[in-house]
Amino acid sequence: MKKDIHPKYNTKATVTCACGAKFHIGSIVDNMEVEICSRCHPFFTGKKKLVDSAGRVQKFKKRLEKTEDIKSKKISLKKDKKVTSSKTKELKKKEEKKVKKDK
Repeated sequence: MKKDIHPKYNTKATVTCACGAKFHIGSIVDNMEVEICSRCHPFFTGKKKLVDSAGRVQKFKKRLEKTEDIKSKKISLKKDKKVTSSKTKELKKKEEKKVKKDK
């Protein structure tokens, strides 16, 4: 290997999390600041903590409600069509009976 081309490896680099946890790792950077670590990450803690920066969950729920409303309206329209078609059939039968009686 060539000399002086590789970065200096620090065996005791300090990592500081936003939650306040500090620990040491091996790295070429002396100090690191991270937003989330194993002490505060929901996967490791078992707590369900939702980080929603742009309201994405609410937007998704609104879209989901709209699609459910549309589906329910379509179903109700189909039911109405079935009912009206059966009613028209009944009316036609009654009219035919009247015509037969008149003859």
